[in-house]
Amino acid sequence: MSIIISFMLLVCLISCTTARDSSREALQVTIGIGNGNLSKGCNDRHHNLPFKLNCKLPATPLANEVLKFADQRLALVHPIIQKFKSLITSDPLGITQTWVGSDICSYKGFYCDNPPDNKSAIAVASIDFNGFQLSAPSLDGFLDQLPDIALFHANSNNFSGSLSPNIAKLRYLYELDISNNRFSGPFPDAVLNMPGLTFLDIRFNFFTGSVPSQIFTQNLDALFINNNEFMIHLPDNIVNTHIFYLTLANNKFNGPLPRTIFKALSSLAEVLLLNDQLTGCIPYEIGLLKEAVVFDAGNNQLTGHLPFSLACMENLEQLNFAGNLLFGAVPEVVCELGKLMNLSLSDNYFIHVGPMCRILIERGVLDVRNNCIPDLPFQRSVEECANFFAHPRFCPRMWSYNYIPCYHFPSSSSIPDMAPSP
Repeated sequence: MSIIISFMLLVCLISCTTARDSSREALQVTIGIGNGNLSKGCNDRHHNLPFKLNCKLPATPLANEVLKFADQRLALVHPIIQKFKSLITSDPLGITQTWVGSDICSYKGFYCDNPPDNKSAIAVASIDFNGFQLSAPSLDGFLDQLPDIALFHANSNNFSGSLSPNIAKLRYLYELDISNNRFSGPFPDAVLNMPGLTFLDIRFNFFTGSVPSQIFTQNLDALFINNNEFMIHLPDNIVNTHIFYLTLANNKFNGPLPRTIFKALSSLAEVLLLNDQLTGCIPYEIGLLKEAVVFDAGNNQLTGHLPFSLACMENLEQLNFAGNLLFGAVPEVVCELGKLMNLSLSDNYFIHVGPMCRILIERGVLDVRNNCIPDLPFQRSVEECANFFAHPRFCPRMWSYNYIPCYHFPSSSSIPDMAPSP
């Protein structure tokens, strides 16, 4: 009898233990501690035993990982970056896959450095998204919320919208490149309130309207606004500026070339005015661009003679006036410029070239095709030239076209507003 009683007690003990453990496992799944397999894995190792061992359950993971940042400034911009990441609609190169965790300085496209106001701090100092092919409806709430940013380069993406006025608060930003995107709206006037900005590139976008003349008086070294839809006269009230590279090409700039612009921008190394709607005559003041290496005003509606003052542009390597309405003789003094590698005067109405210019034609430096030069090949027809000259075009101050300021005045002397009559 005692044997039977002992056997019954053992069966009861095993059954009760199994039931209790089953209930415990179900409770763990319900409250999210387990997934139904946590204790089962422990049981499987001991499946030959008539009872389950008291296995220790693994610790419950935290719902949100606690991020540790190298600097408080990085912690402040982390949510800004993550919000911008959530707005990106296309990322074919998988760039944003690296934008995880607290090590912002290792995010692709982000670069850290010590900010000017605290050399022991670490902050996002520059961003280079060039060629990432990212798409987003706007940069608002991102660029303007990065207080320590000094360089922002994002060309060749698909960003759109307009630039927030709040970018004027970015006290360290000195290079801004948003070229080759889909930005639109008026010229971003906020840049006028950024005295530290030295490089501005907004070309190949869809900006429209006028360009404020104040932009030419900023502390800029380079201004690239070509290939937009700007449509104004070039300003004629510019004072001295430090711009070295100026590209206004492929817009709808119209009207004449202002005389004052050449005085004010005498430090220019590169000037691109091609494919606009410029009219009128070329003023002799163009010769004041003594530092210019490239000057391109092709495919406009400029007319009159080429001024002899071009001879003062001694550093000139490329000069393009092709596709205009220029006429007369090509000045020999221009063909004598020692550094010229390309002089394009095709598709005009020139009637004569001298011996120095003919040497450049033979060398492939000077292109005068499709003009009205009688003894050269590939010229306009007699009828086309006759029709052009049947409608005379006159320029003001015609006497100034033979004036060469650098021949008459040493560099230390002042240059008069009006050229003297010969």
